[in-house]
Amino acid sequence: MVFREITKGIYWVGALDFDRRIFDELIPLPEGTSYNSYLVRGSTKTALIDTVDPAKEEDLILNLIRLGVDRLDYVVINHAEQDHSGSLPMILEMFPGAKIVTNEKCRDLLVALLQIDPRSVQVIRDGEKLSLGDRTLQFLLTPWTHWPETQVTYLEEDKILFSCDLFGYHVASSDLFVTDEAESRRAAKRYYAEIMMPFRNSIRGHVEKIRALPLEMIAPSHGPVHRNPKFILDAYAAWVSDDVKNEVVIPYVSMHGSTQKMVDHLTTALIERGIGVKPFNLTHTDIGELALALVDAATVVVGTPTVLFGPHPQVVHATYLANVLKPKVRFASVIGSYGWGGKAVETIVNMLDHVKVEVLEPVMIKGAPDEAAMVALDRLADEILKKHKESNIV
Repeated sequence: MVFREITKGIYWVGALDFDRRIFDELIPLPEGTSYNSYLVRGSTKTALIDTVDPAKEEDLILNLIRLGVDRLDYVVINHAEQDHSGSLPMILEMFPGAKIVTNEKCRDLLVALLQIDPRSVQVIRDGEKLSLGDRTLQFLLTPWTHWPETQVTYLEEDKILFSCDLFGYHVASSDLFVTDEAESRRAAKRYYAEIMMPFRNSIRGHVEKIRALPLEMIAPSHGPVHRNPKFILDAYAAWVSDDVKNEVVIPYVSMHGSTQKMVDHLTTALIERGIGVKPFNLTHTDIGELALALVDAATVVVGTPTVLFGPHPQVVHATYLANVLKPKVRFASVIGSYGWGGKAVETIVNMLDHVKVEVLEPVMIKGAPDEAAMVALDRLADEILKKHKESNIV
């Protein structure tokens, strides 16, 4: 890997991970990821902002060597998760005089996760500044932009925000800067859906504070650097708002074809009524794509067969994830079939306790769907249209 200059005296010194395909043993990474570490040289002091995942610490170390870095005064840690902090022990071995700079909660997590000596940490408070000579770092606490200890770092003179997980996305790209905003927006929206959506109420306030800063660039911890901060700030403002779209998301599983026929009929009925539909067969769905679809949807309809006495396990998995992601969806329902009985509807509705939705009358049938089942699905489509109209999204 090779270091790259963002602007005079400021360098990307991180690592690209082209081969990584899953994060947290949960999130698919179809395009790999990057671990962005930044070096800021001031007239009297030098700071490293975040490190990299320990699997790629050699890349970080080689970048610092190639840059001729023989002294680090500060290592700023914006977030204690290991893809940001994991190479910190090695960096401290190389630069034993460096002081770790972070907030109190992050210090405690670094001690717990990496067994860092707490005496090596300079604890900062919200709004506090640190001089590098001709450059000044300001630290802004942004709790619950993923973890409770997260912060961002603002470089005043250059008007660059080192935004941690905010405004970034998973991709291993040779582009230092965003080159295709449409492509970037979709990738950032997926990242928001997978990581940030549960905390949208907290993020809303942080985005407004960040908007007040004079900004030339936003340099996140994953993905390319934004040279047009307004683009990504506007996107986040839309995602964290309460606005929803005239869309229905249908995650489903069909074991013997009955639920599939119901999903197909409902999909057609919704399209005929002018409603956008996104069905996801969970047996081969990228869960990140499902999360992405949930960001703006007004309604979710879960389709499931009955396995023994409850919903299909893959439906349970998807419902659990949707519940913890807490999308701003307003309406929900369940469709599917059973053989001799069960509690699929009750189980799914109870699992959505973190999502404030109005539950529309489910359509659960015995066996294969007949004409009466199709009529019931049409009624559900009519009810969804009615609710969307009442919500002024049609």
